[in-house]
Order: sequence, then C-alpha cells, then structure tokens
Amino acid sequence: MRPTLRPAVPADAEAGAALHMACWREAYAPYADPALLAQRLASTDRFVAAWRKQLADGPPRVLADVDGEPVGFAVVGPNRDPDGPAATELFAIYVRAAWWGTGVGQALWDAVAPSESCSLWVLEANERAQGFYRRQGFVADGARDFYEDLGTWAVRMVRP
Repeated sequence: MRPTLRPAVPADAEAGAALHMACWREAYAPYADPALLAQRLASTDRFVAAWRKQLADGPPRVLADVDGEPVGFAVVGPNRDPDGPAATELFAIYVRAAWWGTGVGQALWDAVAPSESCSLWVLEANERAQGFYRRQGFVADGARDFYEDLGTWAVRMVRP
C-alpha cells in the first residue's frame, strides 16, 4: 500500500502531534535515557501547541497518509546551526516503525529534498537512520553535540 503525500494543514495539528510523539517513542527508545524520553513525551499539549505554531509559521510539513492515517512526516527549512554548514536543514523526517523499510521515508525525503546543500542532526547510535541518510548522499561532517533532552549524543550529517 502506497502512502498519499500531502502538505500538512492547521487541522492536522493534533494528529500530527500524536504521530510525532509515537515516532519519538519508537525511534528513540533504544537510544535515549528512558526517564528523559518519558519526561519529554509527558505533555501532549506541548506537542500540539508546537505543531500549531509550526503549521502557522512554517516551514511547510509534508504528511504521509495511508487510508487517512498519518504514518510519517518531513520538514526542511533554513539551517538553524550558527556555523551553517549548508543552506538548508532537514528538521525532521519520521515514519512509524510499522512502515520502516516500506519506502515511506524515501517518498517523504523525495518530497522535501532541497536542491541546495542540506544538513541534519541524527542520534549517534542510530545506525539505521544514518544508513538511510547516507543513501541520500549525506556524510558525517565531524560535528557532535550532546542532546540533553534525550541524554544522548547526536552527530551532524551534510549533503553537499
């Protein structure tokens, strides 16, 4: 079954927030400090508020739906890093674990991939995600940062 890709709209804030939280649980549980992850995911209201703000202020988000159920999302925008190794940044690309390896992530990347250089941050221990990014042309640039919210290290990858 192929996903339908579409721009996220303000009415998607609650479903998007629920999707985001579920993806964090599935993707980060093996790598994050369990107490910190639970604390980060304790407030649904915080995620809904963030989604509302981001849907209003941009950059645009792309949702992947299957039978009307959101199973993934992606968003690219101007680079937020002070040292700006690339023009744009992949802020997020998340897919529910049940859809890993099905092409949903690739479809989302294809929908948001910028023509200019792009960077991203990924958990250092998450080899599955890093492998996906390497297949898209990203390489680690040597930058590393401790992600205090999850109690783990992240590395930066750049696609020239």
